[in-house]
Amino acid sequence: MSWIVPITFVGFTALVALISWWKTKDDNLDSQDGYYLAGRSLTGGIIAGSLLMTNLSAEQLVGMNAQSARIGMSPMGWEVTSAVALVILAFVLMPRYLKSGLTTVPQFFEMRYDANVRRLVSLIVLVSYVVIMLPNILYAGAQVFVNIFQIDALFGLSRFSAIAIVCAATAIVGSIYALCGGLHAVALSDTINGFGLVFGGLLVPIFGLIALGGGSFSEGWNLFTNTDPAMMNSINAANLNEPYMPWPLLFTGLLVNNLYYWATNQSIIQRTFGAKNLAEAQKGAVFAGLLKILTPIIILVPGIIAFYMFGDAALVDNGDAAYPLIVREVVPTPLLGFFAAVMFGAILSSFNSVLNSASTIYALDIHRPVFNPDAPDSYMVKIGQRFGTAVAVFSTILSPFMLYMGGITTFVNSCFAAFNTPIFVCLLVGFLSKRVPTVMPKIVIPVHVVLYCALQFGLRNVIPALQNVHYLYFTAGLFVFDMLLVAIITKVSPRSSDFILNDAGAVDLTPWKQGKVVSAVVLTIMVLAYVVFSPLVLAK
Repeated sequence: MSWIVPITFVGFTALVALISWWKTKDDNLDSQDGYYLAGRSLTGGIIAGSLLMTNLSAEQLVGMNAQSARIGMSPMGWEVTSAVALVILAFVLMPRYLKSGLTTVPQFFEMRYDANVRRLVSLIVLVSYVVIMLPNILYAGAQVFVNIFQIDALFGLSRFSAIAIVCAATAIVGSIYALCGGLHAVALSDTINGFGLVFGGLLVPIFGLIALGGGSFSEGWNLFTNTDPAMMNSINAANLNEPYMPWPLLFTGLLVNNLYYWATNQSIIQRTFGAKNLAEAQKGAVFAGLLKILTPIIILVPGIIAFYMFGDAALVDNGDAAYPLIVREVVPTPLLGFFAAVMFGAILSSFNSVLNSASTIYALDIHRPVFNPDAPDSYMVKIGQRFGTAVAVFSTILSPFMLYMGGITTFVNSCFAAFNTPIFVCLLVGFLSKRVPTVMPKIVIPVHVVLYCALQFGLRNVIPALQNVHYLYFTAGLFVFDMLLVAIITKVSPRSSDFILNDAGAVDLTPWKQGKVVSAVVLTIMVLAYVVFSPLVLAK
């Protein structure tokens, strides 16, 4: 391996750390808003970059390219339709979030329902972060580095040991960002790494097409689009199962899933809570939606190229080997260190964002109200740091065992579907209905979790008619069931007095004047993306 690879890797990684430290060294990290919300100072560009980088990590780069290597452009729905959820976040939920002055999503559940609901939601979210999200972020990142640099062969290690070592190294660096610098350091490093990832990520399909075409980009593009037109089709039949994305799910189960992820998930929307005003939060959300429409170029196209170039070798580990394989083969050695650095930044971004959010939820939604209601902000910051350290250690120990879970994207998405829908339902109706009673979440959330687990992990294995049903159909059907259950509970036992959302005066709530026009343009681009990757254009 050329000496320039480690030098450029260390150089770019150190540069990001230096800039983040310099820009945040004077921040007040002793206050709740200063540490957890960046002093409510974030602007639209930083919010958009941080949203994208929190979402776009090795978990997506490896997992989504694994799916595209197997089935083509069908999984682009996960990315492109995120624009709808982000627009809804910007103009439906964000004004209400910022009006209430929230630091965490579970705070709203106590404001709207009661303290027990807040603790229930907090515990569910924390378990999902510690058991599902953090270990998979570390594992996916380790997969990339072990496969690209062949660390196991280089040092004579087993694959499990190599992955475990890389997971530990990533967790140590990510924990320093998340626990010592607070949200401002996390968001700033996200933005810098975001620019690097866009540039570095685009290099992979460009060099991949050149390699596919035997040195000619145009020939590579011709082979990419014409070798198998079915691989270019993003619109799939209604009866297909995961990892395909049946077209009815684009408007039903996937939309519900995206609304939870982009509009309710603490690790995502915490940076919008840190916006300096409503207009900047809306700009960040809408611009992030535009970026998500473009991400298939980075996280789907390389997988298809890898399959065309390497055949079955790209499908090893359910396709998880596809992305590292193409990076190792097509990215020029002088650029490999830079690419590894921005990949490392993407992994850190997702890890430290989730870790920061886990610390925030534990400190503010569990520890303070349960154990020390009168604790000062500076003490709660320390509590969050201690909890984050423990979580980082536990998730690091768990992460290498994800090697035995099969395709990582399928594993993560199917697990999250158990609880994301009822939490989103309870939040949505809590904002939009004045009469929903306190008892409603205590019924809807556990009932939904039990029904989903029974369908996904039980009945589908014994009832032939359910065996090939996409799990997002379960999400869509249970969303309707949840809403009917909410209506029945509200009819039988309505709240005794109307809920009123008071203005906490945290930030200026003047909306973005051009927001709706820009959002319409973004959604039009989303539709055009589907037209391009359909039988009307590339999938003829």
